[in-house]
Amino acid sequence: MTAVSDHDLQRYLEVATEAALAAGAVLQTYWGKLEHIEQKGRPGDLVTEADKAAEAVVLDVLTRHLPDHPILAEESGSLRAASDSPLLWAIDPLDGTTNYTHQYPFSAVSIGLLIDGHPAVGAIFDPFREDLFRAAKGQGATLNRRSIRVSTTDKLANSLLVTGFAYDRHERVDNNYAEFCHLTHLTQGVRRGGAASLDLAYVACGRLDGYWERGLSPWDMAAGVVLVEEAGGHVTAYDETDFDIQSGRILATNGRIHTILSQVLEQVQPLANFQPIAIAEP
Repeated sequence: MTAVSDHDLQRYLEVATEAALAAGAVLQTYWGKLEHIEQKGRPGDLVTEADKAAEAVVLDVLTRHLPDHPILAEESGSLRAASDSPLLWAIDPLDGTTNYTHQYPFSAVSIGLLIDGHPAVGAIFDPFREDLFRAAKGQGATLNRRSIRVSTTDKLANSLLVTGFAYDRHERVDNNYAEFCHLTHLTQGVRRGGAASLDLAYVACGRLDGYWERGLSPWDMAAGVVLVEEAGGHVTAYDETDFDIQSGRILATNGRIHTILSQVLEQVQPLANFQPIAIAEP
């Protein structure tokens, strides 16, 4: 990985924190007051005025402090793209938009910095609980400025897991339904939060023991991955090969249940014949 000094990483972390808190304030303002909810093409993939306003605030913070840094933003796409730059900010101004539109309080702002494609700095802010998760490569991870560590659960049977379902689950056999059902029987439970950044943050602070999902974008994972790694956890592909943020797949755990969870995921067969029952709504 391109060498970046601890001083610069700390500076980038402070910028990410400022951006996350500023966007979180925007989300608090719009909470329960949405007037424009749009679908971006795929069923369930929503965008609101809160997403757009929060992203504008994040972009303003990053532009003021780091005007030359390239950015990948969920709503705006690639900005100031530089093919030769090892740095790339990956931002999600409102992770969990569907939750937010239904006033289900499980959403967050996620600000991550990739260096040579690997997460190196992350700030995630939950505007409902006012939980601020932060991490930088080699500098540890914190929740509200206090150090955090992953859980010590060492048996899959004693674990609490979390996952999610991609927007294209309606069309693909590889939809995570079988894995969800199978692991529900092997663990103390599997949750579906609806915000990947918070799922990863919860693994980092020990509230959850493991997380897997497919169909993700870099901005969903960038901040959370560095949190898990800096909190002592492990992040890979499903088969324990190196994590690739462009793959859209992730397996993140406390490290102790990583291999067994990977093995289970490799063994589960998809529900190839699953067909939802069609209903006619008035």
